[in-house]
Amino acid sequence: MRRTPRLVATDLDGTLVHSDSTISPFTRATVLAIQEAGAVFVMVTARPPRWLHDLSDLVGAHGVAIVANGAILYDVAQRKAIRTRLIDPAVALEIAQAIRTAVPEVEFAIERPDRYGQEPHYLNRWPKPDDTLIAALDELLAEPAAKLLVRHRSLHSDELLARVAPIVGERVAASHSGGTGLVEIAASGVSKAAMLADFAGEQGISAAETIAFGDSVNDLPMLSWAGTSYGVGNAHPEVLAVVDHVCPTNDEDGVATVLAELFNL
Repeated sequence: MRRTPRLVATDLDGTLVHSDSTISPFTRATVLAIQEAGAVFVMVTARPPRWLHDLSDLVGAHGVAIVANGAILYDVAQRKAIRTRLIDPAVALEIAQAIRTAVPEVEFAIERPDRYGQEPHYLNRWPKPDDTLIAALDELLAEPAAKLLVRHRSLHSDELLARVAPIVGERVAASHSGGTGLVEIAASGVSKAAMLADFAGEQGISAAETIAFGDSVNDLPMLSWAGTSYGVGNAHPEVLAVVDHVCPTNDEDGVATVLAELFNL
């Protein structure tokens, strides 16, 4: 019989969230029910802070989410960063220039704790915020960033990451969250796992008491850290190869299905 976890950590897109960017009533009700039962629930996502506001009812009493792949611990209700681990501007610029030399077709964008920015011709697949900083690379990277986004218009993210990783080495943390042509770079040592471990420690919860759900390469450190790990059925092959369990897909409410069983809902 599986032990009921004290901490439930889950990725959002591709994991908890359906492919049409919605959360089902069943999943929403389940998340709220496990918190009523005493579990701590935390969203751990590559999303920037502004993309969490519509999910504020899921956050729970602690009020925070781990965003930008672990670069920011974010107070969703107060709409402010509590803790940040940002890329030094000089390091980010050096890295970006090296990537562009090796892969000339790339385009760059950045996420700061309070602002998004991009190069003029960056292919943005989502609506830009009204205050978007549109600027050349040196201006984009003049201040510390939570994430440096590397976009290629035709390569799969796996292939782009394979090209970028040897260039950046250990100077920064490079990963991706699936899809076509996007690699996300954070400061060295930043990961979903690192910030989740800090958060869990502050709650008095160990890795062994934590269950984590994910679907992509950027979830691997978190899934390895947690005492129990699940990959959704649609997860990246690297995820499916290492998790303890595989549950139904995101569109089949896999996370909520597992939680409903564990908490006897």
